[in-house]
Amino acid sequence: MSTEEFRLPRSRAANERLHAVIPGGAHTYAKGDDQYPEDLAPVISHGRGAHVWDVDGNRYIEYGSGLRSVSLGHAHPRVLEAVRRELDRGTNFVRPSIVEAEAAERFLATVPTAEMVKFTKNGSDATTAAVRLARAVTGRSRVAICGDHPFFSVDDWFIGTTPMSAGIPASTTELTVAFPYGDLAATEELLTRHRDEVACLVLEPAGHTEPPPGYLAGLRALADRHGCVLVFDEMITGFRWSEAGAQGLYGVVPDLSTFGKALGNGFAVSALAGRRELMERGGLRHPGDRVFLLSTTHGAETHSLAAAMAVQTTYTEEGTTARLHALGERLASGVREAAAAMGVGDHVVVRGRASNLVFATLDEDLRPSQEYRTLFLRQLLAGGVLAPSFVVSGALDDADIERTVDVVAEACGVYRKALDAGDPAPWLGGRPVKPVFRRLA
Repeated sequence: MSTEEFRLPRSRAANERLHAVIPGGAHTYAKGDDQYPEDLAPVISHGRGAHVWDVDGNRYIEYGSGLRSVSLGHAHPRVLEAVRRELDRGTNFVRPSIVEAEAAERFLATVPTAEMVKFTKNGSDATTAAVRLARAVTGRSRVAICGDHPFFSVDDWFIGTTPMSAGIPASTTELTVAFPYGDLAATEELLTRHRDEVACLVLEPAGHTEPPPGYLAGLRALADRHGCVLVFDEMITGFRWSEAGAQGLYGVVPDLSTFGKALGNGFAVSALAGRRELMERGGLRHPGDRVFLLSTTHGAETHSLAAAMAVQTTYTEEGTTARLHALGERLASGVREAAAAMGVGDHVVVRGRASNLVFATLDEDLRPSQEYRTLFLRQLLAGGVLAPSFVVSGALDDADIERTVDVVAEACGVYRKALDAGDPAPWLGGRPVKPVFRRLA
């Protein structure tokens, strides 16, 4: 279908309904219709495996499913079976369920570098709990975050550092400082400048590039030397790097780590894990001041914990991480070959670990371009590929990859025309997509 013929009237009407009752029209800014070409933001009806259908009846091969949370594919039978079993037994009680013990034991067996774990519903709460715990344990107020990583929490200590800082006191934001990924000297300089003030170092252990040799171990040594807590945000790296996270793959043990996304295959569950000595400060078996670590009515819903256990079993028994890597390698190779064949190999760039691929769209001067991203997304959508990223799920098959590469090739042909014209505007169909973090709507 050509982009001129591709229309989403029902999705457009549904987006209007969404904006009328939900600020932003979605429950995650990254899902907003401003992230898609004008009037081409599909509203989803349902999904199965690696495919989703919009309310207009179009089927798409989907990437980045559920913002990387649905790594096994939609409606995965093993996960659904576990969830249904618990739904029939009740989901929430006035006292802990035995499922909580089973889920915690299963998690700690999967991530043996952690000694205790507490579950909650979203990544922001888990990561903020890690920061609160680090501040309590060290008696320090400053938080050092990796400035090269895009997101850690919706809470003030992080969001205050972004362009969307309205409503957050400057006094809160001033307590958060940033260090660059991969640069131990700069991090040590920061810790020395704020000597005895930094409670924790918070970072994703890996991102779109592999950690430099010795970097994570060096960061571990720096944290020890300066008396601060090392926190790994494993929301994305958990399971996609290995079942035991990046800490298991690279062999560097943080004091605390947070998991989510893939943990529930779309069901709401996340985790704060770490050393017993620290975690117990949020418990009942220590003599010091109590830390209000995590206390959530729905944090231990039995069906979500059952989903997490089923996900871990599937990953370990079926080799899901290896499958994600193999699928990603195949996709990356195909996209790069298609882009090169169309003469845009330097402009449509695939980056990241094979299980966590993203793409960059660069203009004539090889600068990141929202206009060219809009052109590219528009062509993908018309070809039946919903891909804000190229993050794969285990439900994809060879035919899906081949079809995706074919659609990418067609999109790259249009991309080449725009580059030759020196102006992508005729192919945008309206305003360009926008960055998530910006000051004005």
